[in-house]
Amino acid sequence: MSRGSVTVRVARWSATHPGRAIGLWLMLVVVAVGLMVAIPTQKTKAEDTWIGQSGTASELIRDAGLEGKPSETVLVTDAGQKLDKAAATAAFAQLRQKMTAIDAVAEVGQPVWSGDGKAALLPISLKGNEDDAADNVDKLLAATSEVQKANPSLTIEQAGGASLDKGIWKQVGSDLARAEKISLPLTFGLMLLAFGALIAAGIPVLLAFSAVGAALGFYAPLSYAFPDGGSVANVVLLIGMAVGVDYSLFYLKREREERRRGHGTVDAVEIAAATSGHSVVVSGFAVIVSMAGLYVAQDPVFSSMATATIVVVAVAVLGSLTVLPALLVKLGHRVDRPRVPLLWRLNRRIGPGGISRRILAPVLRFPKVALVISTVAVVALAVPALGMKTEPGGLDTLPQSIPEVKTMSALQKAFPSQGMSFEVVAQGNGAAAKLADLQNEAVSGGEFVAGSEMRRAGDTAVLTLVSVRPDTSEDARLALEKLRDELAPQALASTRWAVGGETAQSVDYGQHQRDQLPYVIAFVLILTLVMMAFTFRSLAIALVTTLLNLASVAACFGVLSLVFQHTWAEGLLDFTSPGFVVSWIPVFLFVILVGLSMDYHVFVLGRIREGVRDGLSPQEAVRKGITESAGVVTSAAAVMVSVFAVFASLGMIEMKQMGVGLAVAVLIDATLVRIVMLPSIMVLLGRKAWWPNKLSAAQPAPSNDRELVAV
Repeated sequence: MSRGSVTVRVARWSATHPGRAIGLWLMLVVVAVGLMVAIPTQKTKAEDTWIGQSGTASELIRDAGLEGKPSETVLVTDAGQKLDKAAATAAFAQLRQKMTAIDAVAEVGQPVWSGDGKAALLPISLKGNEDDAADNVDKLLAATSEVQKANPSLTIEQAGGASLDKGIWKQVGSDLARAEKISLPLTFGLMLLAFGALIAAGIPVLLAFSAVGAALGFYAPLSYAFPDGGSVANVVLLIGMAVGVDYSLFYLKREREERRRGHGTVDAVEIAAATSGHSVVVSGFAVIVSMAGLYVAQDPVFSSMATATIVVVAVAVLGSLTVLPALLVKLGHRVDRPRVPLLWRLNRRIGPGGISRRILAPVLRFPKVALVISTVAVVALAVPALGMKTEPGGLDTLPQSIPEVKTMSALQKAFPSQGMSFEVVAQGNGAAAKLADLQNEAVSGGEFVAGSEMRRAGDTAVLTLVSVRPDTSEDARLALEKLRDELAPQALASTRWAVGGETAQSVDYGQHQRDQLPYVIAFVLILTLVMMAFTFRSLAIALVTTLLNLASVAACFGVLSLVFQHTWAEGLLDFTSPGFVVSWIPVFLFVILVGLSMDYHVFVLGRIREGVRDGLSPQEAVRKGITESAGVVTSAAAVMVSVFAVFASLGMIEMKQMGVGLAVAVLIDATLVRIVMLPSIMVLLGRKAWWPNKLSAAQPAPSNDRELVAV
């Protein structure tokens, strides 16, 4: 790539017009934030998530106008003791008075007492649909809280679909705020270690944070096509901070390196643009291609994640190519001020690739042995993935620290009829009579109890059955199989029927993710292979890249299985093992890991190819490329691992699994794979690594060393 490349032209304009470039970037961020304020982000609706047989059931129920009213339940207990009936009755009277005064409440039922007299509940029906319930549940929670304060001798708690969702998202919001508080100073600290100077350390963090804010703003109008499933903010922060810091890091490190070689600031910026800038573009495109694989999953939540991630990566790439060169020229040598004396001296003493050079030496001397040992290590980590179990998350995977989760668990324990419910819908002649027969058979078998009364409209009827099994993912699947494979086919012959409900939707969602995973993998691997082959004009490089990506992902899945399907790490990470990995995690991790691993893989290969074109032998080119890029790769990996590790400390087990998986995979990828496996393979292949491209050494360097050959 010459001085006429797009990245160089953009950098040259920004470097020669720094005020305009910085002003345009600030305007971009302000406009994006304005969009976020002016345009409310759209959320997914219930029908957006309908899938499989449970989706069919929901559609039949909706078309017949038989949707059940959303409901909440107030549970009254007394620390496990038998309830004082008079005190509980008085509390129920207060609840009834307050609840009936709320416009959103359709009906307040009669109190129901448990068989042992230790608990009682008050059912409350709400007006409208689930979305309306979510908007009004705060009023009900406030009323319940007031009655609790008036009756301190009792424990009065509320649970239901809307309040449970509110509690979960409150926990997610708290986790996100905690991640922000920890990740920002942690990332800045790592940048300080990498640069030894405050301004140089602050620039990548500042640009990454502004990219995150801008991306959230630009996503707001896009949410009308790809509504937020609830995880967009988490994913944008997670990925935006990682890639935003990395892209700035790549560019800034190269610019400093060229200034140390005697180039002026503008020349150093142009060299960085022609080399690291091009790598940033390729890396960003690789992440975008990989994230596009989530669209293949045909899931609205994944589609929103993919859209938001593509936006934040694109914004981060744009920032590193425009405002970063402008800042570097504006600051000049002041970018290395003020220096932190101890860290500055330590950086100068270690030098580029100081640690990796020592690790790399035996790898280059004995490449076959290094490849065999590293392959055995990766395979050992990956083997547990063969036994990885995936199930949808449920009540058992939610933190018990969420009050509504704790209340729901207690409610289901005291009242089995409040447990996992299934809605069996039948359409056709005699549907109601056949559903009645199904209910008798299901209840007489002892595995189900009757739920609410049967609902009918025309030739369609809906029956609610509640499983007596505990509310766990495995028990939900077994209860659903009992209904779908045994009871319903016999009782509902000659009618159109389907088994749905929230529990069935959860099971169907997990199965859908497992079914789509092979298509996602194929899509991502094929596109990244084609992209690498086109970028490096080498089929061998493309194949090696694909194999190394698979190695990192397999090791990640193996570690996930070891950590979360067993109990040995519960105390270390503060969780209760569910015995499985949440079903959406493998799909999400795969696309993220492939994209992020390409982040510095492209950078490393680019430096190796520079060495080959400079006339070095394959071994020397590998040595030079790895050692010169080691500092950047190590710093980039450290940022990613630290940010991801923060998510491993959060309360939601999905966040823990995502954080552990990403942190471990990046750590393995940046060390074992990139410092051992990649160089050993490149040395063993020699010039064949660039096949079918006949990569030849460059001619003697021209007198004007700004005429560059880049990645």
